[in-house]
Amino acid sequence: MSSLWFYHLERSSLEAALAPLLEKCLQRGWRAVVRGPIEERLDALDEALWTVREDGFLPHARSNRGAPEKQPILLTSERSAPNGAKALFLVDGADPGVIDAFERASVMFDGRDEAAVVHARLQWKAAKDSGHDVAYWKETGAGRWEKQA
Repeated sequence: MSSLWFYHLERSSLEAALAPLLEKCLQRGWRAVVRGPIEERLDALDEALWTVREDGFLPHARSNRGAPEKQPILLTSERSAPNGAKALFLVDGADPGVIDAFERASVMFDGRDEAAVVHARLQWKAAKDSGHDVAYWKETGAGRWEKQA
């Protein structure tokens, strides 16, 4: 059964927090899917991933452009993962659906948004009730991730 990790953003923007996690996936040889329900937000993430690193970019594409099956990182509002991703990142309250096809799924949520916190708590409970291995990571004041007990 897949693990589901929750990332509680305290300081960083989603764009700034997501990019290093996606880089780690690529370093492991994993492809990734970023799923979100808001097309405009996915467009903004698309733009940000082209400029997030001074020395390069994160190779990615939107699912509605080009050949999604060839993309190392795919941004989509759909539940499919035509690129064979091992990692799933859920943003803006996206529904996880069935996550067992992935090695790891991650919920990214903004701790400064009470509605996002409430929604993440509901997702946590549903994941625990389904028997998934869950982990909770909170952003520290220094912008690092700290696993919570």
